[in-house]
Amino acid sequence: MDVRAISRYERTAPNKLRQVTGQIVGLPVGQARQLLQVSPKAAATPVRKTLDSAVANAENNHDLDADDLVVSEVLVDEGPTLRRFRPRAMGRATRVRKRTSHLTVRVGVAAERATPTHTARTPKASAGEQQE
Repeated sequence: MDVRAISRYERTAPNKLRQVTGQIVGLPVGQARQLLQVSPKAAATPVRKTLDSAVANAENNHDLDADDLVVSEVLVDEGPTLRRFRPRAMGRATRVRKRTSHLTVRVGVAAERATPTHTARTPKASAGEQQE
């Protein structure tokens, strides 16, 4: 079961968030949280907060244990762009685009180690042997 948390209108450019989110997909929640805690990137903070929210949703709404959770998917979508103008030389102005992002973090229960379902093969009779 996947549990999600969404953070919308995050004032960080999507490409900066994607640099951070690519590192945590597939990691256990504790390890992902630790990696985000020590990351030098400022974009790690909103990702960590959204991850914490997804874990809290899993614990409180679905009675899942945080130790069993894995980051299954992180989506970063573009939000609306704030357009501002900066004065330049000779009476000109240039556009400054302040980009926003929508961040979705999904956590799920780690799959148990799959046990082989097939049985061991019996050795085939070689061509020289006859079967009775």
